[in-house]
Amino acid sequence: MIPSWLVIGIVTLAVPFTLNRFISSRDFRWFKRLRRPDWLTFESAIPIIWTVIFICGAWSAYNVWETNPGNLSTWLLMGFYLLVEIAISLYTLVMCKTRSLKVGTIIGGTGFFLGAILAVIVAPISTTAFWLLVPYLLWSPVGTYVTWQMMQLNPIDA
Repeated sequence: MIPSWLVIGIVTLAVPFTLNRFISSRDFRWFKRLRRPDWLTFESAIPIIWTVIFICGAWSAYNVWETNPGNLSTWLLMGFYLLVEIAISLYTLVMCKTRSLKVGTIIGGTGFFLGAILAVIVAPISTTAFWLLVPYLLWSPVGTYVTWQMMQLNPIDA
């Protein structure tokens, strides 16, 4: 039998890697040419921040799974974790495909609210799982705010 941590880890890696394959170099160039807020001095750290967030999210899911493995409610929670990860991963793809920072802002905000709902649900199941979701809950509004600020700086691409 495949260990649960391995399955959760594979899914955590597979979702963003699969979705990011649909971003063309033209899409990526559109995003890279956009103006950023002057205070965004930490952009090079964003991939590291997201890596930590995805690791924490997978670890959170693992904690929930191990609390009550195989139970229907646990499977449903794994589906909710997957939904949150898909929402997070769709941000760049859909924003770049639609060439709309407004769409990115909406997806970012939606991801935050889904993550907050998930955190509230898992808190009574595992406090560790809850705290492992906190990095996402702290970062998501920052990323969404950056995107909103970029709308102001790039009105044609809003």
